[in-house]
Amino acid sequence: MNYKETVDYLYRQAPSFQKVGSMGYKEGLENTLLLDSHLKHPHRFFKSIHIAGTNGKGSTAHTLATILQKAHYKVGLYTSPHLIDFRERIRVNGIAIPEEDVVSFVEQERFFFEPLQPSFFEITTAMAFWYFRKAQVDYAVIEVGMGGRLDCTNIISPILSIITNISFDHTQFLGDTLEKIAGEKAGIMKKNIPAIIGETIPETRRVFIRKAQETGVPLTFAEDTPLVLQSTPDYTNGGINYQTSIIKDLHGELGGLCQEKNTNTILHAVIALQKLGLNISSGNIRDGFGSVCETSGLRGRWQVISETPKTVCDTGHNEGGFRYITEQLKKQDCKHLRIIFGMVSDKDITAVLRMLPQEAIYYFTQADTARALSAEEMARQAALFNLRGKTYLSVSEAYRAAKADASNDDFIYIGGSTFIVADFLAAYNA
Repeated sequence: MNYKETVDYLYRQAPSFQKVGSMGYKEGLENTLLLDSHLKHPHRFFKSIHIAGTNGKGSTAHTLATILQKAHYKVGLYTSPHLIDFRERIRVNGIAIPEEDVVSFVEQERFFFEPLQPSFFEITTAMAFWYFRKAQVDYAVIEVGMGGRLDCTNIISPILSIITNISFDHTQFLGDTLEKIAGEKAGIMKKNIPAIIGETIPETRRVFIRKAQETGVPLTFAEDTPLVLQSTPDYTNGGINYQTSIIKDLHGELGGLCQEKNTNTILHAVIALQKLGLNISSGNIRDGFGSVCETSGLRGRWQVISETPKTVCDTGHNEGGFRYITEQLKKQDCKHLRIIFGMVSDKDITAVLRMLPQEAIYYFTQADTARALSAEEMARQAALFNLRGKTYLSVSEAYRAAKADASNDDFIYIGGSTFIVADFLAAYNA
């Protein structure tokens, strides 16, 4: 098989949660442990940092990996989902796993994993750990796929665990209260391994404290010691300029309002890694924050596509993420706010819709995935919240319409779902 045939095979053999939803999710670690044993426990051959949380995992993972790379370590990065190419999930020093390694892994191991019928994510995780061992990375930054306790990444023994925040998402799997969701994500906390918690509310903080007491985890709540003293959008270069208690005049390439909280969490994580003996300088931190997209390949986080009219896409897709996005949209100085919007059917749509600005002009659309809510249904539900607009059968069609309608002093936002952003980036190679 060539690379395209191999990826098509993986989707046929093990449909992914990303594409088909709950049918692609398998609970428990049995298959993961069997795959890991068969591959001779590759994750034991490198040190790892484990990142869970509802929002901000990807930005945190990419930024930390970039900082470590700037500190001259060889760094693996495992994240999900991908936007355009499967290989985005598995990177070493920012470079995606070569196509020939994807093909080689599947050809060598398919006769073992086919009888197991593992999920797509179980196969992908096994491939990532196998590749990181093959590449002889020093450290791997590992993002949890969903939850934590039963996530197949949770077989690793990291040197540091990070939980960014807790909000409602994947409630059908993780629980219908924030306390239950926090309990699942706290499952990555390992005995005597330090953990950083980014943001809490009283009911989630109790969960983390209890887990730390049970496991002897040295626990740091990043929000209790704000290292970010001030943040200001950089209208000239993009991104955000920070004043912090450990580094003055820190420029972050990522521009979303949520990044201030992520930055505070990342800085606490860097301090923890320095205490563990990693040689990370202030210059490495500056270089990491300032070049995370270029170095690590991160895309779709308040990504500026065009300046005339100002056009931005963002992969935020749940209630917690849209608290920041809607706040940022309302701050835009523009003549008309035009929003290209679609979601998947298994998200809490109403929680997001009630936050969106009513004065915006909407272009309701649907992504090319079985999980997508139809544009017509999206528009119907949006109308219940006085959000009005036309419907379009594809993201490309919606974007063409918005761009044709817009003047140079308008603002176009593309989002609602990771899949909406993925379709847009794939179509326009942005």
